[in-house]
Amino acid sequence: MLMPLPLCLGLLVVGLLLRNRWRRLGNGCALFALLLLVLFSWAPVADRLLAPFESAYPPLHNWPQGQTVDAVMVLGGGYQPHQPWVLTGQLSDSSANRLLEGLRLWHLNPDARLIVSGSSGDADVVPMAQAYANIAQDMQVPASQLHVLDTPTDTGQEARAAARLLGEGSSLLLVTSASHMPRAIQHFRQAGLTPIAAPTHYLALRDSASSLGYWVPAARHLHKSERAIYEALGLLAARWE
Repeated sequence: MLMPLPLCLGLLVVGLLLRNRWRRLGNGCALFALLLLVLFSWAPVADRLLAPFESAYPPLHNWPQGQTVDAVMVLGGGYQPHQPWVLTGQLSDSSANRLLEGLRLWHLNPDARLIVSGSSGDADVVPMAQAYANIAQDMQVPASQLHVLDTPTDTGQEARAAARLLGEGSSLLLVTSASHMPRAIQHFRQAGLTPIAAPTHYLALRDSASSLGYWVPAARHLHKSERAIYEALGLLAARWE
């Protein structure tokens, strides 16, 4: 309910209800809700909200030199196992980006272990981690190098499962969406691991300020604001775990 769209719609409904008794107050509340929705859907605002999360850790272009790295770990994301699509189509954009980046990094050092994680939430379908593993094997990753963590349902559980597998103090390349990386790093450090950020799936700053799309409110910009608010709330929640 704290995401931009339900928040703005809620304020709009409140404003319309208030108009019955306090017309000026109701109109002001409704106008504020519409203005807020436009701002959340506007690239200059949405990018400014999301960019600090995505730029918290630099991109990892090459395998870290001079560091002992025990594994590459790809975190779970969106997944539609019930749909009759090809396996890659069942992955969300964020999940597909994470897996692709994890495979790219693993191919830089094929002696490393590749850990894939994520649950489907349904015992009758293939877990997300197994879907990742099936695609990875099609991409020439041997089963002996793959470790499937198919029970974690959130980032904290993924971190604790990785700590049980690798041991406290182990170092790993952590692959997830750039906006999710600050929260993921916090969880993995709390679990006693030494994560090295390998962010991917960037959303902010994709539109040039010289293009019309940058200045016209759009749903894709609203999605950026939603991600920023979601991750800000997630970081607050992680402090209480």
